[in-house]
Formats: sequence, structure tokens, C-alpha cells
Amino acid sequence: MRISIPISAFVAAIVGFGGTLALVIAAAKAVGATQIETASGVTAICLAMTIECLWLSWRTKMPVITAWSTPGLALIAASSGFTMPQAVGAFMVTGVLLVATGLFKPLTRLIAQIPASVASGMLAGILVSFAINAVKTIPADPWLILPLIAAFFVIRLFNPALSVLVVLIGGGLAAFLTGRVGSLPVPELSTLTFIAPQFTASATIGLALPLYLVTMASQNLSGLAVLRAAGYHPEPGPLIGVTGLFSLLSAPFGAATTNLAAISAAICTGPDVHPDPAERWKTGPFYALAYLIFAIFGASLVAIFAVLPQSLIVLVAGLALTAPLANALSIALHDVDERMPAMVTFAVTTSGLTLFGVGAAFWGLVAGMAVLFLEKLKKR
Repeated sequence: MRISIPISAFVAAIVGFGGTLALVIAAAKAVGATQIETASGVTAICLAMTIECLWLSWRTKMPVITAWSTPGLALIAASSGFTMPQAVGAFMVTGVLLVATGLFKPLTRLIAQIPASVASGMLAGILVSFAINAVKTIPADPWLILPLIAAFFVIRLFNPALSVLVVLIGGGLAAFLTGRVGSLPVPELSTLTFIAPQFTASATIGLALPLYLVTMASQNLSGLAVLRAAGYHPEPGPLIGVTGLFSLLSAPFGAATTNLAAISAAICTGPDVHPDPAERWKTGPFYALAYLIFAIFGASLVAIFAVLPQSLIVLVAGLALTAPLANALSIALHDVDERMPAMVTFAVTTSGLTLFGVGAAFWGLVAGMAVLFLEKLKKR
């Protein structure tokens, strides 16, 4: 055991939690969740990640790190017309699809057949609105927002992983010291609130299916790639199946989907953690401990976010997704032969099109795959 093991695990947990918690709040608001339901969702998803990391790391003796689906949360936050019970039903359907993917290898191979350019075009279309909305917060409170944007781009030159977290903490302190925040909430322990799911065709097609696709294409496949790059050879099925199972079990309490982590995993899988790859799995239990703490105090954390200026929350969410947006665009445009399908996917997804009660992410994927099919048909 080296001190670098718990330090790496706690840094990964703090960066992953603090850097994207604003996105969890935004997603909950988009589907009409109350503050109690939002706190329950944060608690449930943290508990799911606690069990997943503890079990998978111990069982596989690999540093298997899980996270909530950042692109999935962005998809939910950008959606409209869904209620919290419908969202819970969609989360459960997504969990079932992930379990099925873990059990049946052909499903994993089928998802892998979706071109990275088209999948990234859909992801970029989901994320771009957050970057735009972050810029739109400047006129609302320039004296708070502009220094935070400047701090973000300066800090990321030295430590990209901590830049969003520093902006969140610094912005919160600045808002409090300048009187932009009222009285702070009384600390309280978290509780779980059961939310009866409602299953509808529009939520299944417009929310669950896109959530499954972005989670698989943007999170699980990249999470597996991080482990392989670190010299590990995981069996994809059990890892995806376990995250799907706990996504299914935690969904009725308001939790969105969990999956294999990529950025957080990169912090926990490299040689800086431990020179011996066989010892790095121990980051999993420490990472799980951190999320257990987050679960216990999830209600207080959500309450604090509730009193922060809305412009700060929007800014933090936008800044947190800037790097994933840039990466998605670069992948979407990398292959010259697939640029047109990728851009069609991006344009349709960005448009916010809703047709037959189904959201833009699904139609963006359909449009991109249709254009790709036509172009390949012509080449034949």
C-alpha cells in the first residue's frame, strides 16, 4: 500500500463529483424533480457507484472505476416534455438494456458498429447548448462570471482535472461573500425517496434509447479503452452488466445511469498510482469510500446548490462540458468520408427537434445513419 493509492482515488472522486454535480442538478430540474427527489437521486447514484467500484475492483483485481453518465445527464438536461416518473421509467429501461448488453456479446458488438463519427456528432449536438448557455450567463452577472471564466482557462493550463472544481468552489465562496447567496441550509443526512416509474413510448424512444447509446458509445467503450491502455484486459460483459444492474436498482429513487468511468479512471489506473499494475485495484475501495461519504451528505450538497446563483450553476455545467465537446467534435470530423453524416447528426441533435414525442438525439442518430447508409450505398 502506498499513500498515492488513496490520494489518487480521492482526487478522482472529488473531481468527478464536484466537477459535474451541477449537471446532475440541471438534469433533475429538466424533468421537474423536487429538491427532495434530486437529493434522493444523488444519494442513490452515489450508493450505486460505491457498491459497483467496491465489488468490481475486488472481484477483478483491476482498478474498475464507475461514474454517472456525463453525456447522459447532458442529454436529460437538454430534454423537454418529460416528467420525473417518466424519466425514472426511462432510467429503468436503460438499466435493462445495459444488463442485456452485458449478458449478450452481440449487443456490445452491435453498439461498437455505430461509427465513432456519428456517435460523437450526436454527443456534440447534446453538449453544445451547455457551452452556449455558459456564455449567455455573462450579461446576467459579469462581475461574478468573467473572473471565473478567466480563472478556469488559466488553471486548466496547469491542472485541467481540477479547473472546474476550483471554479465551483471559488464561485460559491465569491457568491456568498458578495451577498448573492442567502442563508446557508442546515446540514442534514440524506434519505431515499421512492418515485413510482411511468413507462411511455415517447420516453423510451426519446430518452431511454439515446441515453443507452451515449452511455455505451461515449462512456462504457471509452472506459474499457482506458483500462486496456493501462495494460489490463477486462471482460466487457460483466463490467457493463453490473453497472446496468445497479442502474436498474437505483433508478426508482431518482438515480440516472451509471457506467464505466473514463477521466476518473485515468487518474486511478496510471503508474503514478503504483508502479505495480497488480496493486492499482486498491484505488477502487478508496474511491467507493469517497462516494459513500458523498451519499451520506448528498441532501446537504443539493441544498447548497439550490441557494447558489443560477448563473453560476449554468456556468459550471458549461465549463465542465467544454473539453468533452471539443473531443466529440474532433472525433466527429476526423474521418473525411464520414464528416457529412456526422454533421447531419450534429445539426439535427442541436436543433432540439421533437417529432412524434421523440427528442432530437434519437432523430439526429437516425438522420446521420441514414446519410451514412446512402453514401456507402453509392460507393458500392
